Amino acid sequence: MFALPSVWNLVISTLVFIIAAKYLRAYLEEQGLPKGVTRGVLVFSLASLLSWGSGEAVDWAEEKIEGPKPQIAQSPGDISQLLDALGQAQSSAAPKQPVQEN
Repeated sequence: MFALPSVWNLVISTLVFIIAAKYLRAYLEEQGLPKGVTRGVLVFSLASLLSWGSGEAVDWAEEKIEGPKPQIAQSPGDISQLLDALGQAQSSAAPKQPVQEN
């Protein structure tokens, strides 16, 4: 199931991407690979893989520290049940006496 990444995942993976792209460009320049589309795609692909891996490591560590996150609604039936439960909670919390207007 697709889940939104944590804030730490976004921050760490962005930093890893920027740093990896910088070092990969410098390394490939050192090796004599000419600038071009091939080199750009290679740098982007490798930096993306490193960034994704670091984000997954952050999520794994966060889950080990905080425990698994609760599952959210996955089907339309779950959503309607959730809305029904919210409606019941709101109706029970509503005041029982009508408000008088002046």
